[in-house]
Amino acid sequence: MPISMEEISRKARLMSLPDLYVRLRTILSDPDYSMVQIAELIGNDPGMSARILKIVNSAFFGFPARIETVSRAINMLGTQQIHDLVLATSVTKTFEGISTEVMDMHTFWYNSVYCAVSARLLASACNVLDSERLFVAGLLRDIGHLLMYQHEPGLSEQCMQLAEESGRPLFRVERELFGYDYAQVGAHLMRQWQLPRSLVEATEFHVEPDRAQEHGLECGIIHIACQLTQAMTKVVDVEQQVLHADPLSWSLTGLSPNQCPSIHLDAESQMGEVMALIFPPQQRRSA
Repeated sequence: MPISMEEISRKARLMSLPDLYVRLRTILSDPDYSMVQIAELIGNDPGMSARILKIVNSAFFGFPARIETVSRAINMLGTQQIHDLVLATSVTKTFEGISTEVMDMHTFWYNSVYCAVSARLLASACNVLDSERLFVAGLLRDIGHLLMYQHEPGLSEQCMQLAEESGRPLFRVERELFGYDYAQVGAHLMRQWQLPRSLVEATEFHVEPDRAQEHGLECGIIHIACQLTQAMTKVVDVEQQVLHADPLSWSLTGLSPNQCPSIHLDAESQMGEVMALIFPPQQRRSA
């Protein structure tokens, strides 16, 4: 018998995000919070301070002048982007050092970062004003697999093989063999962590955008980003791969398949820098 969703839930409860993120979320939940509080919190964490300054001064954001202080970085980025950057770093730290028999962790995070970069580019192409928030949605959309790979490696590998051989979506094969899929596991973990509903929905319903309740646009973007990720990992024609996307995702986003090849090329050109930003060299060695 495969591990039950209840057992996955129990194991998920044992995982917690770093204290820095929890304290940041507490500050942001107070309607009277100030930027000074956020700057003090992050400034007291040398590692996070260095990461924020490195990211804000990268070509990823493209600010014209160098930003030297955490407080200036926070004012330039805004609280939503600071939240998302700290969250992305916190999640990668939570899973740091784990190993699975099924997936090389560098490959897992490389694919996740590619999906994140693609999601950001797709959001920009369909004129989402704060397109950077789709980066973290793309980065985290696959974390449910990490729990499944750890606790049911044999069955997880069997699901991947069956999906590849049959051409069926992986989540449908997982539902047959596990009784649930990676998107549901990831969303459940996010609920345990009390993450924003937009992230929960983008994770749970990116496999089936028609089930989105409040955040259909985000689900549509991540759905298409996953098709681009499939094209990258399989080394197949992008325009052919995105034809597998749910037609609803195109109407939700206003995008079209012929926009995807250029987005794919842009994403590939950014991968080296973004991997270095999200995973510094010492972390990549342990991933």
